[in-house]
Parts: sequence; C-alpha cells; structure tokens
Amino acid sequence: MSIRHGLLALLERGPRYGSQLRTEFESRTGSTWPLNVGQVYTTLARLERDGMVGQDGEDGAGHALYAITDKGRGELRTWFEKPVDRTSPARDELAIKLAMAVGAPGVDIRNVIQSQRRHTVKAMQDYTRLKAQAITAVESGGARERDDVAWLLVLEQLIFQTEAEARWLDHCEARLIRLSAVAAAAGSGASGGPAGPGAPGSHGGASGGPPRAATPASALPGATGVS
Repeated sequence: MSIRHGLLALLERGPRYGSQLRTEFESRTGSTWPLNVGQVYTTLARLERDGMVGQDGEDGAGHALYAITDKGRGELRTWFEKPVDRTSPARDELAIKLAMAVGAPGVDIRNVIQSQRRHTVKAMQDYTRLKAQAITAVESGGARERDDVAWLLVLEQLIFQTEAEARWLDHCEARLIRLSAVAAAAGSGASGGPAGPGAPGSHGGASGGPPRAATPASALPGATGVS
C-alpha cells in the first residue's frame, strides 16, 4: 500500500495537517488500512525531504499545514498513470501458511484450510453487507458522496478478493486430496495390492474421476501423523 501517494492525492485538494490527512485517508478507504499519526508525519517528513511537499504555515488552530509541490504533482500523475507492478507480489500470509503447513509435523492441513474458509466466507458476507450500506449512502447523495464512492470501490475489491480466496482454498483442498489418492494408489501397487479405481480403499469413481471430498484428513500430505 502506497501511503505516500495516498497522502499526495489528498494534499492535491489543498493544504492539510497530519491528523486531518489521517482522518481523510481512513474516511476514503473505510479504515480498511488504518494509519496512526506517527506514520503520517514520518511519511510527510520523507516527502518533504524529497521535495514533494512543503510546509505551508499554520491554520487558525496552530496546526502545521503541508502543501504538495510541482514535483509532488508530477509524482502523483505518474502513480495514477503507471500500472501497479505485479512482478514482485506482496507476501501473502495465507499462501505462506499453507506452503509451510505441507509436511509440517503435527499439522492437519485440511483443518487449516477449512478453518480459513469459514473465516473467509464470513468476511465476504460482512463486506457484502457493508457494500449494501455504501450503495445506499451513494444513492442518497450528500457532502461525503466522494468518500462513499471511494469506499464502495474498496469494498468491491475486497469482495472479489475474498471470493477468489475461497475458490483457491477449495482448489487447494481438492489438489491435496488428489495427490494423497495418487500416493495411496502408488503405495498399494508397490505392495502388490489393487491400485486401480474402485479398488478397496480407493477414492476414485468407476470412471477414474477425482476423489470424493470424504477423504480423511489424515490422508492428506502434511496432515497429523503424515510426513
């Protein structure tokens, strides 16, 4: 998340002081990415060092105001025009957790997936309710309509993101089930037992399709007791 560019965008609307920038940033994004005043002033100091903002006196209450410079406007225009770089994706805690859970002793990876799926679906439902409220606020108009529209766009991104995450978790579980079935079939074949679809203990159907979701969690790679 680019806090510096977010602050530049707010300063382009006119001089602001630190806590005012924090409030407006959180209002625009629905507090999805909360800031503290220390972060704001640290970022402002770096922007000032880089010549993108400058101090612009004080307001009536004695707050030090900051204003965007021409260099800052140029940086902001470049940010708006340039696509977000995806060649170095941000670290995703869930992806790292599942990657580390594979083969981890004492970890039932299927339980990890199912627990996360419940949380993800709950979050998606919460976002959907907030979206309905945001749409109502936008349609009713008012002084904060710009912030309401911005928050609506953020919410819709969060909804799409959680929907994709839920689908990915389903895929992960299905993938692990298929891999455990292949491993079981290979082990059975090596010991001389039946290994084909429909054999005792096989989870494949008569047509050789994907295994049923009823595969025990202990059969999955990385599950408790499986190395």
